[in-house]
Amino acid sequence: MNHHLEGIKKRIRIKRRSRDPFRIEFVGDQYLDNPDLQLITYDKSQFQELKDINLSHIPEFDNRKNVYWLNVHGIHEAELIKNLGLKHGIDLLVLEDILDTTERPKMQNYDDYLFFTIKSILPLEGSELETEHISFILGKNYLLSFQERKGDHFEHIRNRIRQNLGLVREQGSDFLLYMMLEAILDNYFSTMENLETEIYELTTMDESDPDPDIVREIERYKKLLYFIKKSLFPLKEAVGGIEKGMFDLVAKQHFKYYNDLKEQGMQLLENIETLNMRLESGLNLFYSLQGHKMNQIMKTLTVIATIFIPLTFVAGVYGMNFRNMPELVWEWGYFSTWGVMITMVIGMMFYFKKKKWF
Repeated sequence: MNHHLEGIKKRIRIKRRSRDPFRIEFVGDQYLDNPDLQLITYDKSQFQELKDINLSHIPEFDNRKNVYWLNVHGIHEAELIKNLGLKHGIDLLVLEDILDTTERPKMQNYDDYLFFTIKSILPLEGSELETEHISFILGKNYLLSFQERKGDHFEHIRNRIRQNLGLVREQGSDFLLYMMLEAILDNYFSTMENLETEIYELTTMDESDPDPDIVREIERYKKLLYFIKKSLFPLKEAVGGIEKGMFDLVAKQHFKYYNDLKEQGMQLLENIETLNMRLESGLNLFYSLQGHKMNQIMKTLTVIATIFIPLTFVAGVYGMNFRNMPELVWEWGYFSTWGVMITMVIGMMFYFKKKKWF
């Protein structure tokens, strides 16, 4: 598992390359501090919170009346994750998926627990996102959560547990997982709201003179939306499996909450499709405006060329200088030729104007 040692904060951006013009890559990696373990134990009547603990302080989770929430900030210490997993009977393949920050979101059902990994995203400036690899192991009366970095999405859940607000202290670990997934989906909604604003500003272009750089920006946002969709779709499918009762560790009375998560996931996917359609519409509008502009230019050049074709013919005829051309020795020949040419120009311009060709 040594190749999974890098628990890092990653920033995703769309970067232009010569061979692959627009692709998503991870940049700005930096190592985290030492992992931080936090254990919250609670039931309806009591609550206990332990911070900065080590493995020796973690109980066996054998008191079925309590709910145990063990959160690990920082996953680059492979030995720590391995020992924690062995202590609670977690499969080594699951531990590898926890350490592998490139693992796609998925859900797997084991005999005594449910494993779930997901990508959480946060918007940064422009076409950049910050992503975090988060994994969950749901047991009968416990929840293990593994966060890649110390920036936290779940502090409001801790406050509700501390202050005994809402239903969280009255429900089991499956309800706690629901609340954490809901918090992650809230981040997706915040990101989509920011992207929606940026995309609508981008596609509201100046129709008289559209900026050619808009094509590059549209392609960047399309790549970004594809990445979000790829991260979100497995979550929607996994939550849908819970809602259908495919996993025994989720109580039936909580199916309605997971069904709500599924609907939120579907709404996010619909928003992505809407924004993709907006980008496609903006791209089509740009090319239409460019085509219209080119047609106007070609029409102007065609009119000018059409005007000069007969003038060139007349000038060519009288530029042959044959001896038996009576107009060459006529006193008014030069002025008459100019008169004919000017009359032709005025006549053609009048005709083109009448036809509304320019």
